[in-house]
Amino acid sequence: MPQGTLPFKYEIEEGPSGLTALAGLPVYLDLMAVSGLRRSIERHVHARTGGQGWTDAQMATSLVMLNLAGGDCVDDLRTLEGDNGFCRVLQRTELAGMSRADRRATERRWRKEKRRTVPSRTSMFRYLQRFHDAQQEILRRAPGAPKAFIPAPNAALRSLSLVNRDLLAFAGAQGVDEIATIDGDATLKEVSKKAALFCYKHFPAYQPLNFWWAEQGLMLHSEFRDGNVPAGHEQLRVFQEALTHLPKQVKKVRARSDTAGYQHDLLKYCDSGADPRFGRIEFAISCDVTREFKKAVGDVAENEWHPIHRVVHGRVVETRVQWAEVCFVPSSISHGKNGLEYRYLATRELMRDDPELPGLESQEPQQELPFPTMKFGGARYKVFGTVTNMDWEGEKLIHWAHERCGKSEEAHSVLKNDLAAAQMPSQDFGVNAAWWQVAVLSHNLNAIMKRHVFRDTWVDKRLKAIRFSLINLPGRVLERARSLIIRLSDRQPMANFLVEVRCRIAALMPGPAG
Repeated sequence: MPQGTLPFKYEIEEGPSGLTALAGLPVYLDLMAVSGLRRSIERHVHARTGGQGWTDAQMATSLVMLNLAGGDCVDDLRTLEGDNGFCRVLQRTELAGMSRADRRATERRWRKEKRRTVPSRTSMFRYLQRFHDAQQEILRRAPGAPKAFIPAPNAALRSLSLVNRDLLAFAGAQGVDEIATIDGDATLKEVSKKAALFCYKHFPAYQPLNFWWAEQGLMLHSEFRDGNVPAGHEQLRVFQEALTHLPKQVKKVRARSDTAGYQHDLLKYCDSGADPRFGRIEFAISCDVTREFKKAVGDVAENEWHPIHRVVHGRVVETRVQWAEVCFVPSSISHGKNGLEYRYLATRELMRDDPELPGLESQEPQQELPFPTMKFGGARYKVFGTVTNMDWEGEKLIHWAHERCGKSEEAHSVLKNDLAAAQMPSQDFGVNAAWWQVAVLSHNLNAIMKRHVFRDTWVDKRLKAIRFSLINLPGRVLERARSLIIRLSDRQPMANFLVEVRCRIAALMPGPAG
């Protein structure tokens, strides 16, 4: 094709070139092997039946690689398949460590010669359909179904949660604190699917309920839900499931949540020591600012309000927020001899009186504010409440409780924007639930890579930065003396770091004792 005034032209190279645009992605295959993630998939996930075609490990690995490489949908598997160099590496890693008998059994799964490395779009959709329960879909859409209905996962979908538990156990084996902080929060994922139900913000969505392991930056457990299911619905059950995912190295648990976690059965379970493994669980949870709570806050003497401080440019400064202990007992809590007693703390923040902008005098009054307010001495304040069973000093406790609003919410952004959960693939609930769970696995694999392999400044990097700096490197895959080699340019600044990364991954390999 003549180029005309354009300064260069494209030429298509025929045949396999060995080139790859994902020279940094194979280190994640290394981590999958060392962490036992592939073996865990083979052990737990049995969505594939029979001895023909793609295995569960091949399907799940392709989806994890799609997430990490930046793919958004099932169609993007074609891009992975078109990367000849990466496909050669993927083929080699699938057979690594297998005995001759296992390799031959893998080859016999194909009636004809296997021509693809990554499943096709059609094969992947058929596979994802196995995570969907048609009977639960009927119950979900039935006219008389309860408004807050959570479809029961089938065996295949439940197994993905077991795979995540094994991955968390590997993270625990690398060294974790004995105290784990669990942050509970739900997130809305807006979709355009006709089968999706409307959420409280009046758009069709799904609303997964997530429990986040704050110290390790890992998604402990996630339950995929419809958008119309309140975040607090059956939260105790999901919290108990999340506790079972903590590795054996954890001895004590603390919990934080927004008002969705203000469920009295959850508070009672934590404070009474009913959990068979962790006993009494300390918590700090935002409470509902009801009329009764406001009345109790109004009874607090002015000299009982204490300022909250923060550090600005190395100096401790006083903020506009104050806190106080509140004498408050909800009517739903037993007052008997054996009744549980919690501490209630209130915070108030003085609202700024912003001057009215010119030309807006005739505008309609603003809608109701999205937060509760109260008047103290003629001034208006934002008011929030916290319930806890901890004996920490008030300001310390409030600062600790507010730390929930950070990394756990950032993880929601990563799942919904940086990974393939940005786009749901189907109208079927179970398919989308499996798609979400694979994104959770991909997130946790990347979090373990950042914390225990990349380390240092990489821990806080988003996937966008990791893809630009490390994953999307150009390289050429060569075979020499039965060894597979990924050749990088000596001008690539990350080349030596990748070699160091592989050494660190090899050091994570468990010994003979496991």
